Amino acid sequence: MPIDLKIEEPKTRHLVRSHAHEEDIPGTVNLNAVEGDDTYLGQALFPVPSEDPNDPLQWELWKKNMILVVVSVYSFLGNSALVGPSVYIGIYSAEFGVSPAVASGLISYPNLCFGFGTLVLAPLYLKIGRRPVMLGSLIIFVVGLIGASQATSFAGLMVARCFHAFGSGVCEALPVQLVNDVFFLHERGSRIGYYTVCLCLGATGPLYAGYMLAGGYSWRLFFYVEIAFAGALLVLAFFVVEESSYKRKVVNEAYSHTSDEEKHTKIEGHVVSHNEEVPRRKSFVSTLKPWSPIDYESEFFLTMARSFTHFAVPAVFWVITTYGIYIGLGALAFNYTFPIKITAPPYNWKTENSGLIAVANAVGFFSAIPLTFTSDRLAAYLTKKNGMIREAEMRLGVLYPAMLIAPAGLLVYGFTAERDLHWIGYFFGVAMCNWGAYFYFTTTLAYAVDSYNSDMSEMLIAMNLGKQAISFGMGSYLLDWILNRGYAVVIAGIFGGVLLANNLAVFVFAFWGKRIRIATSRNWLGGLHKSAKKGQV
Repeated sequence: MPIDLKIEEPKTRHLVRSHAHEEDIPGTVNLNAVEGDDTYLGQALFPVPSEDPNDPLQWELWKKNMILVVVSVYSFLGNSALVGPSVYIGIYSAEFGVSPAVASGLISYPNLCFGFGTLVLAPLYLKIGRRPVMLGSLIIFVVGLIGASQATSFAGLMVARCFHAFGSGVCEALPVQLVNDVFFLHERGSRIGYYTVCLCLGATGPLYAGYMLAGGYSWRLFFYVEIAFAGALLVLAFFVVEESSYKRKVVNEAYSHTSDEEKHTKIEGHVVSHNEEVPRRKSFVSTLKPWSPIDYESEFFLTMARSFTHFAVPAVFWVITTYGIYIGLGALAFNYTFPIKITAPPYNWKTENSGLIAVANAVGFFSAIPLTFTSDRLAAYLTKKNGMIREAEMRLGVLYPAMLIAPAGLLVYGFTAERDLHWIGYFFGVAMCNWGAYFYFTTTLAYAVDSYNSDMSEMLIAMNLGKQAISFGMGSYLLDWILNRGYAVVIAGIFGGVLLANNLAVFVFAFWGKRIRIATSRNWLGGLHKSAKKGQV
């Protein structure tokens, strides 16, 4: 009896298709869908992916989420290593024979290096790829932590701290870049939110550092633990983080209204057949190469120089002030002042409990997490009402409650410290401030990315430099300011007023943001920024 041997062809995974496109104004996207498009809440997906399974937008969801997990954990470790030793300022002062103000430089100067690390590493990942910079920065981070754990002098500890901070500085630019590389527009707000959770929880580093003292260990144990986790993350990143740099060609607008049956379309002056064979997905082994193709068109030093022009872009400057002020308050001001107040009369807490303020940090951030989706959902709802035309400002409405709650938290904290009120006041103040900080971190960053997507890498450099410089300035002289003026004047009054003014800027962008985008895209600055990314999304 003849045997009928049939060879089944391997099933091909569905490739996402879309006809969405950005309008002439940066930050305004037409999400009208045509038949055959993949959609979210009836809206076409953007950016438009190529029909190539190696396009990061076409990757499996589990892979995208694993990359998000890796970069988010990296952000947590980088930030916790940066601020965790703040509870050791008194110990460093006694061990190395320096004043507490000088010892606080072990926090503020690495904070500055953390920002400047982005200035070098962000242009580098544009030049040589995301994967090699990710792995290389993790190696620098681990080496710096090892040096800090073995330091026997104040100068040696300072050098090691600055070294690991410089290496991990890219952990705040690379996550946003990778979110932009692998996720669609409607996913970015929530994904940036999840990353922001980890970034914010880095402020809980002092909690772990404080309790390590309770076990009778020295301050070095904190660095040993960071080394262990950073080393494990390096191994995981090697196997999970694939190169996500992909030059995606922009389809001619005329094609956005044609049917799927049409055979050809013009792309950048060339006719490309839609019947061409879809490339094969790269093998897992081939994705493990620690190097990536060099982009010879990317100009390393010009990217560094051009990033400074983004300080003149209002939306970018708002992100810089938002992160700088909140980090200067949360990661530095609270962590500097709480251990000093809570271990002195009338509280007299033990030193190992001085990091408990991190519990308030966590409460503030975790209570905001269930609302992470609101930014994307609000934008989707307003897009539908606007005839499927997305405007970058449509997500800003979620900031209105946080606008007032965060400054109110500073009032509570400042007056609690000034008048030695019940210790619960410190916790309420920090939790309120950080609840508001979460929304401002997530939403302002997503707004800037939506508004100026093609300039994102340069924009991220400017953001990180600016916010670290602001937080450095606020943290460097904080103890002296408080000693001379008092907690209520500095924290409740000056910082509270500055924060409120920054938060109220949401009305400027909510009502006039589109006009600002139009103006910045048509002046000399917009022309300069447009010159780089033609033909890419």
